[in-house]
Amino acid sequence: MAQTTRLGMLTPSSNTVLEPVTTSMLSDLPDVTAHFSRFKVTEIALSEQALGQFDDSEILRAAELLAHAKVNVIAWNGTSASWLGFERDERLCERITAATGIAACTSVLAFREIFRARGVEKVGLVTPYLADVQARIISNWGESGFNCSAERHCGLQDNFSFADVTEAEVSEMVRAVSRQGCDAVAIVCTNMRAAQVVATLERQLGIPVYDSIATTVWKSLALAGVEITRLQGWGSLFGERHSALL
Repeated sequence: MAQTTRLGMLTPSSNTVLEPVTTSMLSDLPDVTAHFSRFKVTEIALSEQALGQFDDSEILRAAELLAHAKVNVIAWNGTSASWLGFERDERLCERITAATGIAACTSVLAFREIFRARGVEKVGLVTPYLADVQARIISNWGESGFNCSAERHCGLQDNFSFADVTEAEVSEMVRAVSRQGCDAVAIVCTNMRAAQVVATLERQLGIPVYDSIATTVWKSLALAGVEITRLQGWGSLFGERHSALL
């Protein structure tokens, strides 16, 4: 019997995009499956109530349930550390591994790793978030050496509503920040329909475009020992070389 690699994904409760997109991304890898555990996240804001949704204890309970499925890796498939600070995800990964014995990663830490490895300094930031959340991300990332030289955001707070932002709208925001000049574009939110348009945008714009769901899959596969380049059709992050990027 062929060995199956199981990727565990911690999922915001009101997210309707990351599960089908992750499953679609893995559809050509029959030996890799994704498994999901939810905890309550309904809004993205800087209020005490909204920030409290990301208390480690709730996330750890969801991680422990994933461990029952004997997953090879546990990923926090959300972007809260973008405005809360990279150290939040660093601590979360440590706590998940200590509690379950399973390697852990996050979407936001994957962004940081990719930027450092590929020399990205000027980032075009695209999100659905409120202006003050966007400002917090820009400040946090700037302190780590990633200058969000161009940005677009939708001004939304209800996490469920992020999924209503269309691929065409996401694409236009990406094109807008690209025109302002950046080394790469980061689409920061795991409840936006973006991963499917990344490859097309990269061909059109000639710069890398990184989506939050894709960064989570990328790092999860790497931690689980799966060859990244087996995943094709989802952009340069997975080793594809488009003529515009050469």
